[in-house]
Amino acid sequence: MAVALIAAGGLGGAALYNSTGQRVSVLALARDVPFGQVVTDADLVVARIATDPALKPLAAEDRKNAVGRRAATDLRRGALLLNADLAQTPTVQPGQLVVGVSAKRTQLPAARLQPGVPIVVVYTPDSGRPESLPAVVVTIGRVDTDGSQVVDVAVAAADATRLAAWVAAGRIQVVLVPRGAAAGAPTPGAPTPSGTGAAPGTAAAAGTAAPTAPAAAPGSAAPSGAGGG
Repeated sequence: MAVALIAAGGLGGAALYNSTGQRVSVLALARDVPFGQVVTDADLVVARIATDPALKPLAAEDRKNAVGRRAATDLRRGALLLNADLAQTPTVQPGQLVVGVSAKRTQLPAARLQPGVPIVVVYTPDSGRPESLPAVVVTIGRVDTDGSQVVDVAVAAADATRLAAWVAAGRIQVVLVPRGAAAGAPTPGAPTPSGTGAAPGTAAAAGTAAPTAPAAAPGSAAPSGAGGG
């Protein structure tokens, strides 16, 4: 009886080991991939792990589908790649072009820029009023030795040439749009010269015209009265 129990236990243990020891090929991170960065083939590695219902990493066969998508969160080296780790929608929308904005540290906000974050690029010429364009961050480049950094932004195709000219002039400032104001895209466009220059000027003229009109009436009446007297 003891021998039979030992044999049965051994067979059960072997069966359990075989069922839990089966390994499958899945995708893992070969290096860190920051949020919003495009996943490349070099970022991925194939790992063999034991099957576990609690783990649902992407299979090695899904490698082609994973490459080219953007990281939906900060991906760390050695972690298994899940489908939820990859963004489903592209950052660049139809009708937009990507422009590389080269800026120094003092031209960028202190807060870390992330892909998908709305910004406003402000152009400050030597003469004239500042202009601005709303944009969306696509990719953040590495910081160079001189402290400059290239940030790829998506703008409307009609504004791409103008933004490129601003960048070439070097007189730009990147303004971060608060999350709560992200839906109010027209707000970033308000500082444009046509918006700020014309509107305030018009308002000022109207403001002065309103009090001037009543003042003119008494003033004009007084001289006529004085002349009559």
